[in-house]
Amino acid sequence: MVGTGGYFYWRLNANISSFDRDGISKDRPAAAEADAQGRRPMNILLIGSDSRDGANKDLGGGEEGGARSDTTILLHVYADHKHAVGVSFPRDALVNIPKCMLPNKNWTKPQTNVMFNSAFSVGNSEQGNPACTQNTVEALTGLRVDHTMVVNFEGFAAMTKAVGGVEVCLPNAIYEKDLNPNLPKKGKEIYPKGVQKVEGQAALDYVRLRHGIGDNSDVGRMQRQQAFLSSLIKSVKTKGMSPTNLLPLADAATKSLTVDPDLAGVDKLLDLGMSLKDIDLHDIKFLTTPWHYEKERIGLNHPEVDQLWAALKADRTLDGQDASGGGASPARASRRALLRPPAAPAANGAGIKVGVYNGTTTGGLGTKASATLKAANFTVTMTANAANQNHATTVVQYGSGQKANAQAVAALFPGATIEAGSAAGISLVLGKDYAATAGGTATGGGAADPGPVSTSVANDARSADDDVCSNVSYGS
Repeated sequence: MVGTGGYFYWRLNANISSFDRDGISKDRPAAAEADAQGRRPMNILLIGSDSRDGANKDLGGGEEGGARSDTTILLHVYADHKHAVGVSFPRDALVNIPKCMLPNKNWTKPQTNVMFNSAFSVGNSEQGNPACTQNTVEALTGLRVDHTMVVNFEGFAAMTKAVGGVEVCLPNAIYEKDLNPNLPKKGKEIYPKGVQKVEGQAALDYVRLRHGIGDNSDVGRMQRQQAFLSSLIKSVKTKGMSPTNLLPLADAATKSLTVDPDLAGVDKLLDLGMSLKDIDLHDIKFLTTPWHYEKERIGLNHPEVDQLWAALKADRTLDGQDASGGGASPARASRRALLRPPAAPAANGAGIKVGVYNGTTTGGLGTKASATLKAANFTVTMTANAANQNHATTVVQYGSGQKANAQAVAALFPGATIEAGSAAGISLVLGKDYAATAGGTATGGGAADPGPVSTSVANDARSADDDVCSNVSYGS
């Protein structure tokens, strides 16, 4: 038994490769603070590489050299180790790429307004450039990436076989031409409509499929990838995270796994995996960065995406819970005290919807004001920064027929005035007068309020326990 265990330990360690530490930027976001129990949130960057190197060519098809990031997800594991959220980055999203190291050790110049997945291709090597993608994500989000993991076609296919297949769902049947749009005819049916199990090549086809479903977009494909990961996690957790069940999966995964230097070891990977075992399926969420079409590319929506990064940095769940683990360190506790909601006021805003906008450069005000409104039964539809962050006084703007409701909102914020606005509904714009009495942290600029993400973003999130047939396409 000892010999067998030693053999597998050696085998798994030998499978793992790591990328060059020198390629990681020296200008990085600060590491998250620990709570009183020494627990920290973790940000794990998951990259699916479409390299055609070696056996990958037979699985992925195509003749292109180099590697691109077919899939990129930032997994934020909260300090309480009871919640996690995976955020997908559209590969065609237009972003800024900081300077990155080439294989010859030279550094590139920063690039502006380029496709997100081009970061992984910097240097045009068959192994890709995970350090450049990590640098890009850190610069984009302001979050420190603790670990990065890259899996290629071969590794992905092997993992799905190791778990005995993954249950997926297709809203309609898929034909040969859907897999290869260059074919002249529709061809025969490859995958039927409905629930089915896939593994190996079939599983890879499912997560890479773009045509024949919804609007044939990469956004729809990301939704299927999120559904697939949810189903995979469900399968692993249902069988139990014991060494017997995890060993075949680990063996398959590590054969084609590239990780950051700090994760290059079986014991480290095991520690990482076991740290996730107590997260309930319902508390594992998946979403895509808020986005819009920008001609043939994708743009990121502001301020929604800024709110998302700020919420994760503050270790707040999508529904606004503080998941920092409790028993915070003095520094963290001090910041949380600034965001603590006041006692519930004697008011009832049932049925009244309010958008909250921070009209100052003091962080945390939107969160406090939202808590005040929610305590009085108002519905907060949005928490964001105002277009102008130099408001001296707090104002409640209202649309047609909303004056009485606006007065009810203003009553919760002493000194607030009301005025007719051009937009429908009610908007609470917080001013410096509220900042002076509510507390907060001066940001000195237009940083996003570290409150909860917008309601629309939170509502679009997928839980790992959602029905396998729900939310698997876009535009259909």
